Amino acid sequence: MNGGDEVVAAPAGPPQPLEWKFSQVFGERTAGEEVQEVDIISAIEFDKSGDHLATGDRGGRVVLFERTDTKDHRGSRRDLERMDYSISRHPEFRYKTEFQSHEPEFDYLKSLEIEEKINKIKWCQTANGALFLLSTNDKTIKYWKVQEKKVKKISDMNVDPKAMGNGSIASSSSSSSSRSFLANGVSPDGPYNYLSNDFSFPPGGIPSLRLPLVVVHETSLVARCRRVYAHAHDYHINSISNNSDGETFISADDLRINLWNLEISNQSFNIVDVKPANMEDLTEVITSAEFHPTHCNTLAYSSSKGSIRLVDLRQSALCDSHAKLFEEQEAPGSRSFFTEIIASISDIKFGKDGRYILSRDYMTLKLWDINMDSGPVATFQVHEYLRPKLCDLYENDSIFDKFECCLSGDGLRVSTGSYSNLFRVFGCVPGSTEATTLEASKNPMRRQVPTPSRPSRSLGNSITRVVRRGAESTGVDANGNSFDFTTKLLHLAWHPTENSIACAAANSLYMYYA
Repeated sequence: MNGGDEVVAAPAGPPQPLEWKFSQVFGERTAGEEVQEVDIISAIEFDKSGDHLATGDRGGRVVLFERTDTKDHRGSRRDLERMDYSISRHPEFRYKTEFQSHEPEFDYLKSLEIEEKINKIKWCQTANGALFLLSTNDKTIKYWKVQEKKVKKISDMNVDPKAMGNGSIASSSSSSSSRSFLANGVSPDGPYNYLSNDFSFPPGGIPSLRLPLVVVHETSLVARCRRVYAHAHDYHINSISNNSDGETFISADDLRINLWNLEISNQSFNIVDVKPANMEDLTEVITSAEFHPTHCNTLAYSSSKGSIRLVDLRQSALCDSHAKLFEEQEAPGSRSFFTEIIASISDIKFGKDGRYILSRDYMTLKLWDINMDSGPVATFQVHEYLRPKLCDLYENDSIFDKFECCLSGDGLRVSTGSYSNLFRVFGCVPGSTEATTLEASKNPMRRQVPTPSRPSRSLGNSITRVVRRGAESTGVDANGNSFDFTTKLLHLAWHPTENSIACAAANSLYMYYA
């Protein structure tokens, strides 16, 4: 300042694009190794602290990982971040434990086989050092508690090893079992005279007589199923979501959303039901549902028609009427056979502050402001290069692949997966041109194509809507290879507080940081 004049700093522009680096891989495949179907990862989820990561697979297993690089440096790390120093250390995780969450079942009434595949995992609030999480397959949700148990053993037994036979203690007390006893335990033959009146303990006691001790042998992690929430869904469960109240959660299938209390497994409340009286009149199904991160009365669910409905539980017990509807009007003359299929939303996620919703359909990522229901505030093209191939994708069912999406904890970036084990990271701050394509391998930048983002259209609203494109091509990647539709990166998760992404490529879990 000079002479009382204030120096006003220029507004900061969009953040610089991140440079992603490989961190770790779990379950890496060797060249030519055949992947077992049961080992393919089907769900990934960080807990709220980011210190634990859970994956589920098609074999019904849940695998837990814990972070190791921050345990001894929490204070110093926070101080360094506050001072804006660069930290050379990157997030590191290690295998913690695994357990069999679901087994294959058979519904005899419907002659239907129920897969053990884990569809979703959600972390619940921790308590007393134990970890709690929900996992679900197509029909049954389970509530798990994972806790360290101390394995105790009795040592220093006062037993003569020579008196042991077949692993049991040979005791002479059984010889007196033939004696008869009265009701008060006194023998009619007179009291036992084991110790005579003139018996005295030698000085220092009897050295061979000692009390047994209980010692902690080791600690082991034990997963215990606390609750099973079953028989509430006629159709396949596609979503589960915890409420911010810490007491309830929702589960959603194609036509209904149910509200559960974590402590009550034998009843749930049906809060959304889109099933028509005549199933021939069915035009859309529920594809994903999630609670608002801070407002316990608000949830959002998406549909196969590309719309998102915001529901307020305070309005009525059955929330068939939505509070807000978010959908984008299709351009006139653009309708085709595939329009509805590619408009179907496969995943929605709330931002950390609950202001924005990110949705993923087959072709794009869309960012919605819950205060503006006229259309998305930003659209990111992910699969535009596949538009000429929609017929082929329909033939091989790839057009029905359900890709997940995620937002960074600071809300500055969004990410989603693609084919050939690629995933995309976009900057979503107005003015940002970040559009990075990465490969799930030890060299993530290998396939990056630095395509500049370009605004596609600008509407005269207070918030400018932009359409940006990632690395587009005519079916070949940066190396000139054809895209492989059999290797797809469907599942990924962004660390809640750091720029770190975990993603699944078949049976391998890759982790990256920036």
